[in-house]
Order: sequence, then structure tokens, then C-alpha cells
Amino acid sequence: MTRRSAPPSGWPPPGEAELNGAVVALGPLCEEIADNYFQRFPTDLDRYGADVARAWEIHDTRHLLSWAIGAEEGRVDLEGQIGWLARVLEARSFPLDHLVGNLELAAAVIDERLDRGTGVAGRLRAAAATLHQRP
Repeated sequence: MTRRSAPPSGWPPPGEAELNGAVVALGPLCEEIADNYFQRFPTDLDRYGADVARAWEIHDTRHLLSWAIGAEEGRVDLEGQIGWLARVLEARSFPLDHLVGNLELAAAVIDERLDRGTGVAGRLRAAAATLHQRP
């Protein structure tokens, strides 16, 4: 177990976001992203414990989707938010390649499930590419 073994607390992520005047429920999207994430990174289930790992994955992904949608709407600095999250995760010894993978998986789910989500998916992919190039 690492230091990040407690369930999420603090500021809760939003349950929905508004894109082009339509309300987007983030929960179902994040559940699907989490399923895909743990297929790609099953060791996180052992590292953090299945319940805690899933809770953190959904918590962080709800923030990521909210930020990406907010960026598409011109209200959020997505690069700044993801940079902040990357620094927090890195300080907790969380592998940043897993965050990159999560952003890529999120983009794929958005492309498949969200009408008018092309711009959001593109922002998630761009953020993944930027984070991947980070020293």
C-alpha cells in the first residue's frame, strides 16, 4: 500500500457539467472509464485496495471530465488543473503514465458516448500528450 490508501475526501467532484447548453451526467461516463482503466492498470487494485482504487479513479476522473468540459466552454484552464493534479499525484508516488492513460481512455469514452464531445476528447488527448512529454 502507498500513502494514498484512504478514500477520497475534501472537495467533492461535480456530478454533472454543462456542454453546449446540455447537462452531461459525469457518473456513468466515469464508471465506464474506470472499468477500462483497471483493465489497463490492474496493479492499482492491489496497490491501493480495490474499493479505494476505484473510488479515487472515479473521483479524479469526474474532476478531469468537468475540467475538460469547462475548458471547452471557455471557463477552465485545463492545462493548469491537470498540471496541479499531476504534481499532487507525483508527490504521492502515483505513476504519471497512469494519469496519461486515464486521459486517453477518457477521450475514447467521450468520443464514443458524448454527442458534441469531439472538442472535449481532443482536449483530453492534448493534455495526455503534454503530460507524456513532461520531464
